[in-house]
Amino acid sequence: MSDQNRLGVFKTYKLYVGGKFPRSESGRVYEVTDSKGQWLANAPQSSRKDARDAVVAARKAFGGWSGATAYNRGQVLYRVAEMLEGRKDQFVREVAASEGLSKSKAAAVVDAAIDRWVWYAGWTDKIGQIAGGANPVAGPFFNLSTPEPTGVVAVLAPRTSSLLGLVSVIAPVIATGNTAVVVASADAPLPALSLGEVLATSDVPGGVVNILTGVTAEIAAPLAAHQDVNAIDLTGADAGLAKELEIAAADNLKRVRRPQPVDTDGAADAEDWSASPGTDRLTAFLETKTVWHPTGALGAAGSSY
Repeated sequence: MSDQNRLGVFKTYKLYVGGKFPRSESGRVYEVTDSKGQWLANAPQSSRKDARDAVVAARKAFGGWSGATAYNRGQVLYRVAEMLEGRKDQFVREVAASEGLSKSKAAAVVDAAIDRWVWYAGWTDKIGQIAGGANPVAGPFFNLSTPEPTGVVAVLAPRTSSLLGLVSVIAPVIATGNTAVVVASADAPLPALSLGEVLATSDVPGGVVNILTGVTAEIAAPLAAHQDVNAIDLTGADAGLAKELEIAAADNLKRVRRPQPVDTDGAADAEDWSASPGTDRLTAFLETKTVWHPTGALGAAGSSY
């Protein structure tokens, strides 16, 4: 058969929840277009039920993921970078279409996103050295502080940086042992959904990252109010929505990472995703556990406790 008569196979994008690829519970989809308004694909439009299912999956995965050694988490995250590298061409196409970039500029963004993922992978077994330490106390005791993951973190991904910004908000959350429910950019969700496919074929356990697409406000509201969500990153929320979500998050004292101010038109993320990320996002969703232990003769007697 001639190639001229061949019908192309359109990709069906699906959510990524609990290591599986469900359709939206409501069955709804919405059209995703490129920067010129041309149709790219239909993306699933998540419902409140999808958000609740994602929280259940994230909570189920938290024990195993947070209990893994930091070194092991680093190995797992590095494997994700390997998988991203192998599918680079696909991500270049999706980023170029989603963000209106030339192929060369999109390739540079994808390279930066992969490098960013590797960078966070390298921090998994080092963050404890800067976020913890031995504290001086008056008495015959060791006083040690160590960081521990907060729990389930809801993440509102950046609206305009469909891959580099996305990686920049997901990787630090899971690198430190948390699990994530991610609300992808409503306008540019395709790289996020493809990232779900990468995660599913890597060593990341199902439920550690869950990716939802649709109307940000509709999905974020039940996540902010959910009693089993421990923290929320409001990066992708505009000022009005962020305020509403902060109020809802206060009900069970969630940790909240507020968004940077947006441009005056409210349409663009203010954060420079190409800049060095530092450790701010690594420490944003960590708790500090402090333990006391006696020293000297008393310490030897109590060393079994």
